[in-house]
Amino acid sequence: MVKVNLVCVGKLKEAFWRDAVSEYAKRLARFCRFEVKELSEGKSPDEEAEPVLRACRGYVIALAVEGKGCSSEALAAKLRSLCDRGAEITFVIGSSCGLSPRVKAAADELLSFSQMTFPHQLMRVILCEQVYRAFMINAGAEYHK
Repeated sequence: MVKVNLVCVGKLKEAFWRDAVSEYAKRLARFCRFEVKELSEGKSPDEEAEPVLRACRGYVIALAVEGKGCSSEALAAKLRSLCDRGAEITFVIGSSCGLSPRVKAAADELLSFSQMTFPHQLMRVILCEQVYRAFMINAGAEYHK
């Protein structure tokens, strides 16, 4: 079973965000070994870079506003391709200060969900939902419409 990591800088403070991520983690368990790694926030993205880079494994997809956007179907196809190769996958979400240029340069891919800025906590839930949706698309399930 493929391993999917979510490396995040900062913690989810509100229970409703933690509950949402936990729900998607539970749903994802049938498709992959899903793990969230929360790292402490630093004073700057450069200070956070080294712990983030140490936590990354396999194919790294960093969320960045300047990254390439894609549809849910395109994300599903990317994940299917990586899973078929047996690759471990790591998604990275930076802190509210952003993501270090070092992390962006080290990533295999930069992914943008929008040109808009979202709160860290909400973006974590959105990413978990889209990863779950991608696995459901690849399974041919009715979830995706």
